[in-house]
Amino acid sequence: MAKKLEFSAGDFVVYPTHGVGRVLEVEQQDISGFKVELIVIKFEHDRMILRVPVEKAHKSGLRKLSSKKIMESALTTLKGRSRAKRTMWSRRAQEYEAKINSGDPVSIAEVVRDLHRADDQPEQSYSERQMYQAALDRLAREFAALEQIDEAAAAERLESMLKAA
Repeated sequence: MAKKLEFSAGDFVVYPTHGVGRVLEVEQQDISGFKVELIVIKFEHDRMILRVPVEKAHKSGLRKLSSKKIMESALTTLKGRSRAKRTMWSRRAQEYEAKINSGDPVSIAEVVRDLHRADDQPEQSYSERQMYQAALDRLAREFAALEQIDEAAAAERLESMLKAA
């Protein structure tokens, strides 16, 4: 079992359903008589610690931060035209939720772009605002970690890109 570990303490990682976290350590635990190697990840935003077995890390979707190139692609998507469908909100909400939980920055940027409302557009429903904020927060956390800035500054930059588009 000489598999090289992709993650080490201090690395920023993305877990699809929780967003950006930081690896605290890789520990060994004895679970039901088996030695299991676990990646211990702290999600500051959710005040949560997650332990992911090294063996299941890839299958669970755990990954390093996006490359600058992928983030550029997400930002380009953000600046594009909204492709919001005219289907029922419940169906769109499910699609958006799946995109947010995919952990893919480009998919998350699509949700932010589609749900963004300019000042001259009609007001959003409560659930649309919630979904928009969740997507924006998730994208901003990864953008902030990549750019080494704080989340608030990252969210501001993303929103100014949206307004400029």
